[in-house]
Amino acid sequence: MREAIKVRMRETGNVVYYEKGDMYPKVGDYVIVEVERGHDYGQVTGGPEMILEADLGKPLKNVIRIATKEDIFRISENKKRIKNASQTCVRKIQERKLDMKLIDAEYSFDRTKLIFYFTSEGRVDFRELVKDLAHIFKVRIEMRQIGVRDEARMLGGFGHCGRPLCCASFLKNFEPVTIRMAKEQNLPL
Repeated sequence: MREAIKVRMRETGNVVYYEKGDMYPKVGDYVIVEVERGHDYGQVTGGPEMILEADLGKPLKNVIRIATKEDIFRISENKKRIKNASQTCVRKIQERKLDMKLIDAEYSFDRTKLIFYFTSEGRVDFRELVKDLAHIFKVRIEMRQIGVRDEARMLGGFGHCGRPLCCASFLKNFEPVTIRMAKEQNLPL
């Protein structure tokens, strides 16, 4: 059994369990955590609680530290840099006449990677775009094609019922939607 906390990665990311170690973060605190390649930030949403690693299916990663003032400053600087990066990417997409719509972008916490999220009806050859962006920003560039429900999760909005979109507020996994379900909700097909 390990003592873990729940951390929401970034603002709209998934909630992930992390081993808290000898720290005592409170709900709402920002923390710096281990990720696949480096470090990232998230916000504590629950815990601590005792869990079995076997129940998760993979080993728990660690909370490195509770975010310092410098970390919070870096997070806000990254958000400011994203505006410029998004504008540059949109301009390059238009220059190359690519059939894609940029939805969002994010820097890794340590600014070694810049990820662009986009939607497109079909496959897009964006290799030259990646080269252009890597030359401009001098970091590793990742392009991720997302679906319409992921787009709705990132952008937010309100459903026909007047409440925030389910995919942006509480749905964690997107299950397939049947035609019958769409008809029951009077959604366009």
